[in-house]
Amino acid sequence: MYYGKEKALALNILSGSSDVENLSDVGLLTQAGYLTIKRIQGTTAYVDYPNLEVRTAMAQLYLEQMLRGRTVEQIGAGNIAYLLANENAESVYHNLNHFLRGIDYRAYKDFKESSIQSFIQIYCAGAGLRARTEVHNNKGRSDLEVRSGFRHWVFEFKLVKDGESPEKKLREAEIQMKERSYGLSEAHLEIKQMALVFSLKDREFVKWAEIL
Repeated sequence: MYYGKEKALALNILSGSSDVENLSDVGLLTQAGYLTIKRIQGTTAYVDYPNLEVRTAMAQLYLEQMLRGRTVEQIGAGNIAYLLANENAESVYHNLNHFLRGIDYRAYKDFKESSIQSFIQIYCAGAGLRARTEVHNNKGRSDLEVRSGFRHWVFEFKLVKDGESPEKKLREAEIQMKERSYGLSEAHLEIKQMALVFSLKDREFVKWAEIL
């Protein structure tokens, strides 16, 4: 089950008593109140976390699994909420790599760009931040947007495979962010746009740029 995605389940599961042993993860969490109905379409209910407290608690559970029971401090990563609110883009880049190096990648075999989105979203959400993926505007959708303090961070991630050019991928991300004006609707805050290139071979970000 993906942390940041809207979840769906059959409406009849919620309308009566169900066999707990045969409930899916989504059904069980909904019955227990950790997920709540956001909308209904036909016979399908779409559910999500009811509030920031539950969203944060669930992210912390995901983090525990991803880091094999260790804390972000134990793997050398810092308080991402503080970093985003106070530090510069280079510090954020290095800290995100500390976090990514602590993940047990053996549990994530089907690795793609959306995996990076989810990992960083969970890291931020576990620190109590509202982190949103695939945020739409009239020109497209950004990979990840996070608000911390008076700053609004917008991230664009690119994946580079063996033999591909990280520099080319970084330029693509920079051009995409500039052309599509990601995050600029939050003009009342300090906008921080950042492009990052993740290497599948190295399992970390190898290039970054702040869009000025």
